[in-house]
Amino acid sequence: MSITLRHRIQLTTLALGATILAAGAPLTVGAATNSPTTITVLNAAKASMLKAGGVHVVVASRAGTSTSHVVVDIGPTSGMETIMSGKKFVSIIVTPTYAYLKGSPTGLTGIMGFTAAQQKKLGDHSMSIKSSTAPYANLKANLTTPIFASMLPAVTGTKLSTTGSLSNLKYQLVWTTAATATAPKAKSVMTLSSGKSTLPESQVITSAVGGGSSTFSRWGERVKVFAPSSSSIVTYKSVFG
Repeated sequence: MSITLRHRIQLTTLALGATILAAGAPLTVGAATNSPTTITVLNAAKASMLKAGGVHVVVASRAGTSTSHVVVDIGPTSGMETIMSGKKFVSIIVTPTYAYLKGSPTGLTGIMGFTAAQQKKLGDHSMSIKSSTAPYANLKANLTTPIFASMLPAVTGTKLSTTGSLSNLKYQLVWTTAATATAPKAKSVMTLSSGKSTLPESQVITSAVGGGSSTFSRWGERVKVFAPSSSSIVTYKSVFG
């Protein structure tokens, strides 16, 4: 299987199919109004997220008896992700010019969808992927700021409430994601800050077969990534032909 079609245990686990914020809504504020509505909070969140330009996300999820742990750092042009599920491990780094991928044998086959032969070709090396290729574009889209929009739900079907005191008011967005051929119906609850910036702080997802929790921190961080040493790199073409 090509890595562009792989099943990711990644940020979109947060949303389990969440859709992009409704088109056409104004994005001119960084905080919701004094009388917030679902659309003003979503608009404020998207504007604040883009202005921040970087975030650290930790995702813990479970499906049946299987648990996964994902750590992601997202920046405007660079990002990195570590996926752990039992003995499965995958690490991804995206720079402006290349993406790099490595993992355990079971991580490459079980998470990334490599065949046994492809996994053997990569071994314990890092695979380099050029910025001019479709696989790079796929990884960059998931590990840089364009992913922010898909972390938020659509306006329709999302309910807004508030929690906390006036001095520490929080917004809560609640929505349901319909079942698909590959995923069950799921309920999501996202908590966001209020004030000058409206930013996601946490999200909890529940479904009939499992769920997950996510925390967002270090908003505004400058994501620094480093390419692996040249001696440890093999090319995408050498693995996939």
